[in-house]
Amino acid sequence: MATAANTCSFRCASAKGFRLGALRCQQISGLLAKDFRSYRSGLLAGNASSPIKSSVWGGGMAVRLRRVCREVLLEPRYTPLVAACLCLAEGGVNLWVIRRVPYTEIDWQAYMQEVEGFANGTRDYTQLRGDTGPLVYPAGFVYLFLGLYYATGRGADIRLAQHIFAGLYLLNLLLVFRIYCRTCKVPPYVFFFMCCASYRIHSIFVLRLFNDPVAMAILFLAINFFLEDRWSWGCLLFSLAVSVKMNILLFAPGLLFLLLQRFGLLGCIPKLCICAVLQVALGLPFLLENPVGYLTRSFDLGRQFQFKWTVNWRFLPEEVFQHRAFHAGLLLAHLAGLVLFALHRWHRSKESILSLLKDPAERKHPSPPLSIIFILFSSNFLGICCSRSLHYQFYVWYFHTLPYLLWCTPTSKLTHMPKVLLLGVIELCWNTYPSTVCSSLSLHICHGLVLLQLWYGTALPPAPQPSKKSDPLSRKAQ
Repeated sequence: MATAANTCSFRCASAKGFRLGALRCQQISGLLAKDFRSYRSGLLAGNASSPIKSSVWGGGMAVRLRRVCREVLLEPRYTPLVAACLCLAEGGVNLWVIRRVPYTEIDWQAYMQEVEGFANGTRDYTQLRGDTGPLVYPAGFVYLFLGLYYATGRGADIRLAQHIFAGLYLLNLLLVFRIYCRTCKVPPYVFFFMCCASYRIHSIFVLRLFNDPVAMAILFLAINFFLEDRWSWGCLLFSLAVSVKMNILLFAPGLLFLLLQRFGLLGCIPKLCICAVLQVALGLPFLLENPVGYLTRSFDLGRQFQFKWTVNWRFLPEEVFQHRAFHAGLLLAHLAGLVLFALHRWHRSKESILSLLKDPAERKHPSPPLSIIFILFSSNFLGICCSRSLHYQFYVWYFHTLPYLLWCTPTSKLTHMPKVLLLGVIELCWNTYPSTVCSSLSLHICHGLVLLQLWYGTALPPAPQPSKKSDPLSRKAQ
């Protein structure tokens, strides 16, 4: 019953989110228009000698304008309004970047060559390759980029591909803002850091045309379905995101915990089957031709990363980075972090964690409400901290979700100003190219602080919507 009630309240808050933003905008414009009419009437009445000193224009409107700006930037309930403004601004920024900044060819032509082999009838995954080497992504990547292959004239129309990815960026941003509208915790001015201030995230979308943004957009869509309690559709989209890039599997431990908590062992099996069936269906043409070749190429967990591409381990000697013991240590640290968070941060019931295997109706002490986003984001963050090489998928995820990790887990360890400084330092580290020893060390220090925030903080449910009586904009102007 509690879960149903929470789901109902979440849906109501989501449906009213952007309407609330439009209402705020109308209220603000109405107040400013009223002040301007008062000022103009003063001029017509003969008070034009010192309009700045008038109580209406110089005093009342200026004070009200400062108050409105302060509340819009600091109050989370104005997230829909700020999100709409940022999306409009980002549309212009992306168009400007496409027109003014030269396109850089890295992987696009290789993508087109790889899917062209499939279009020509090749079904042996080991035979699909491009200029950068063999195809190493799952089958979902092939189908999605095959559509782009035909839409852009066999990959020749780069400008059209850039505009398609600009639209994908705006869609991705809308999905992320919808998640933040549900939390009602992050001050709206922080959103500037996660989009407008990051030049590399624009580069990843519209100047590089990587497959990482495609995978992340599908993932954020899946998270929105999870928040709506549509777990079957969410699992389907999550599996589709994994089929575009395997790094999405870092969210899988958190998703498995959520499924067990929500449905129990027997109830989560159908959801896991949805994920598995989609993977088999997408890879069926390649599995029928060369199953071993497809699995080893698309899901190669033992792939060796080159030292020149690492960001977070730049301060290590190359021979240490390439050593198998170092990789094994990172894997053990990752697993240990997942176990600790599952036992002490995700599981909040008085019963043993083994109670998750039971049907939710049979549990003596139901788990208190815990944020779905907190479990998924912290699961992926633990993988990022122990990653050998940070990929572009991590850039997209990092910029869009770090404000949640810092602001939605309140604790006395990190106050308001240190959070803003952390965002600035991480922006500097991630946007530094090529990465340096200093930037990689700073990044690990930031990781440690964020982990402390996640460990000592508390993931709270969404804040209740403010009533009209407590809203200063709903009151009539004095």
